[in-house]
This record gives sequence, C-alpha cells and structure tokens, in this order.
Amino acid sequence: MKEIKAIIRPFKLDDVVTALQKIEGLPGLTISEIKGFGRSRAKGAEDSFRDGLHNYIKRVKIELVVHNDIVNEVVDVIQRTAHTGNTGDGKIFVIEVADTIRIRTNERGEDAI
Repeated sequence: MKEIKAIIRPFKLDDVVTALQKIEGLPGLTISEIKGFGRSRAKGAEDSFRDGLHNYIKRVKIELVVHNDIVNEVVDVIQRTAHTGNTGDGKIFVIEVADTIRIRTNERGEDAI
C-alpha cells in the first residue's frame, strides 16, 4: 500500500478528480485547502498573499491510499492533469503505508483500503 499526497493548483482540482475517478479500483481520496510556499518563498507569484509576516500561495492537497498495482497510474494521472508548465504546479509524494485499519469493521491492511 502507498499513500499519495499531491499538492496542486486549486483551479486544476476538478480536472484531476475527474481523471482519478476513471481509474478502476481507486478507493477514494481526501482533499484539503492549504497554504504554503516553495523555494521562492511566494515572492513575486501572481497568486501569493500575505498572512502575518510571510507570503503564501493557496494550494489544494489530495491524499489517497492505494493498492501498489495502481500507484503508477494514479501518479501519472495527477502529473498529466495538474501540469501547466509553470512554476508552482506542485509536488507529488509517494509514501509506504505500514498498515490501515477500517474503523467500522476493524479490517486491516489491504482489505481496509
């Protein structure tokens, strides 16, 4: 099992989710509105804003835990669909998941995804 976290531009969210929903066996996803900055510290970015002492950029984080056999497909779909070719398109992280527990049924591991 792998956890995939993708930080993308908010206006790309609908396109990415629509493309992800076409993947057979996709168990689900979680979406969060976030703010942050990259190497440039959000200086000079058109979509930056100031909050307190620092500049930030609004982004969206998509989180999924998937079976190993669809990891590459999920990553490829996010990469292709979220891409604009401009600085600030985002990042994708793939992380090993040691265990998963479905609270309602107490299923564990792959069965709990």
